[in-house]
Amino acid sequence: ISISFSCVKLINMEIITKSLRETKNLAKDIVSQITSSKTATILALFGDLGSGKTSFTQGLAEALGVTETITSPTFVIEKIYDLPAGQNFATLIHIDVYRLSSGEELAKLGFADIVSDPNNLIVIEWPELVADILPITVLPINFTFINDQTRSIKYGD
Repeated sequence: ISISFSCVKLINMEIITKSLRETKNLAKDIVSQITSSKTATILALFGDLGSGKTSFTQGLAEALGVTETITSPTFVIEKIYDLPAGQNFATLIHIDVYRLSSGEELAKLGFADIVSDPNNLIVIEWPELVADILPITVLPINFTFINDQTRSIKYGD
């Protein structure tokens, strides 16, 4: 599935990471460039199982000061983390829609409310499954598994 989204002021890039630490560091670099807007900021993480989406989210959360262990919310759909004061965002919301079949299911979980809050940074894994309700102002980040340690990560326009 090919989906096109507008992005949040980031230059079009492809980065090859060669370790878990490099993937997490890239997440930290990206989040440092993102500022809040009139609505929630949404990062749409595309990629197969094992391509680095959750590892990227862990790095993002570390950069934002989250001290809890970050795991994929595959079975609970959504995890919410309050962020320390002084961040561009008050809340990190990690959503994994792998088990959903449409945006309607996500809508029933109050997605419109969390998207309307500019204090939210939302990370969605498997966004192609709910593309019908995503705003066009998301930042797509594409992950490709190359080998056990190496990933290609593309983001921007």
